[in-house]
Amino acid sequence: MATAFSSDGEAALRRQLGPVPVAPRGDLDGFYEMGRAADFVQDGGFRKVALQFPDELLADAAAVATRMEAATGAEVYVLGDTTYGSCCVDEVAAAHAGAEAVLHYGPACLSPCRKLPVLHIFGRQPLDIGRCREAFQELYPDRQRHVVVLSDVVYAHAMGELEQQLCPEYPNIVFSRVVCEDPPGPTLPGEVRQFGRRFLVEAPGGLQDCAMFYVGAEGLALTSFMLTWNCCPFSSFNPATGCGRHETLNINRALMRRLYLVERVRDAQVVGILVGTLGVEGYLAVLQHLRKLLHRAGKRSYTLAVGKPNPAKVANFLEVDVFVLVACAQNSLLDSSDFYRPIVTPYELELACNPAREWTGNYLTDFRDLLPGACAHVELPPPVSAAEAVPDISLITGEMRAAHLCDPLPPQLPPSTTLACRDQTRALAEISPAASFLESRSWRGLEQHLGQTPVSKAVQGRRGIAIAYEDEGREQP
Repeated sequence: MATAFSSDGEAALRRQLGPVPVAPRGDLDGFYEMGRAADFVQDGGFRKVALQFPDELLADAAAVATRMEAATGAEVYVLGDTTYGSCCVDEVAAAHAGAEAVLHYGPACLSPCRKLPVLHIFGRQPLDIGRCREAFQELYPDRQRHVVVLSDVVYAHAMGELEQQLCPEYPNIVFSRVVCEDPPGPTLPGEVRQFGRRFLVEAPGGLQDCAMFYVGAEGLALTSFMLTWNCCPFSSFNPATGCGRHETLNINRALMRRLYLVERVRDAQVVGILVGTLGVEGYLAVLQHLRKLLHRAGKRSYTLAVGKPNPAKVANFLEVDVFVLVACAQNSLLDSSDFYRPIVTPYELELACNPAREWTGNYLTDFRDLLPGACAHVELPPPVSAAEAVPDISLITGEMRAAHLCDPLPPQLPPSTTLACRDQTRALAEISPAASFLESRSWRGLEQHLGQTPVSKAVQGRRGIAIAYEDEGREQP
């Protein structure tokens, strides 16, 4: 899961080039829904539009942009690289081009955005309806079983036909609907709205009495579904291979791994907040919420915006004991086994630092559910003194630690300020744990040496490419 969100480029350097596979989208107008996209641009009166493609669809970017310009007369920009995950709408890159709207192509996490109008075009990937129906019948021989059908967004266009074929045989089957925006109005009894999906559960025992059938390849979307609805048995159908299977991923092992990371957060003294999105609605509110939570738990926090996190970037912050990633619901579950420090989700941080939140078996990957007013928000309990605090034992180190909430800082002092007596004149100085840690390092990065380096005139550098500069001798064949 780490390489899906970030990469250090090693995979691209070691990749062997071969023949380009023929993509199943000979008809660009149908696959990219050019008519619907053109109507969206013209009806909105947009003069500058940004097109965002994932890497696997960039080969069609020039052709799609040319047709969009001809059909709408708008100025079209192609976003060549995403600031964070390609499933999220990159409003930052679109703002650099002055775009008034974004056309997002390919798979999407459907996280809500509020800065720019967005049209999601998933791409109509082909689906063998007959084979999918046969796989479903093999996996669920009981015709009275309550089953919820989920799908990857690229196969959402075919779910209506599949529903027509399965509903006469399975009266208790429910198909989820893909919604790109949160529908207005209150949630109906038994209705589930998560991950850009919406469906109504009619089983007597609720969602825990239902099985889940997922149409799509194995990936982050399926992992998020399985962790969130871990009380439901899952099965899937992979359209690329035409095979259906019961998902054998041991959810308990996965949850045990995540609960181990919660224990690491409880032991941590310094926590780094990694900003993994700048476009998902509510990311600023959750950053403030996490800072408050860490301060009340007596931990030092630093907010880091490093773009797409990878092991090389994160390893520069050795003073940080654990990181928390603020990203969309799909990219939050980052596998940190390759990282020098563990990376957790905002929900796992809440489990570690909020004594009022208890583990109920339900896993949350959307950080918006933790904010005040949301369905899963839990208020912090009142602070207690050190004398009244109940100590507990770390399950990792075996050492005793105090579990109490600190009093909030006075409003006139910023939360990152620590005052200490610097000399006999009682002058005040700010002490930073990160600065103190940096002073203890043997290597502190590049030194400027201001005023110590002699001034020299500019000289011409080497010319050519790295494998053969012009001044290098070439071997004779």
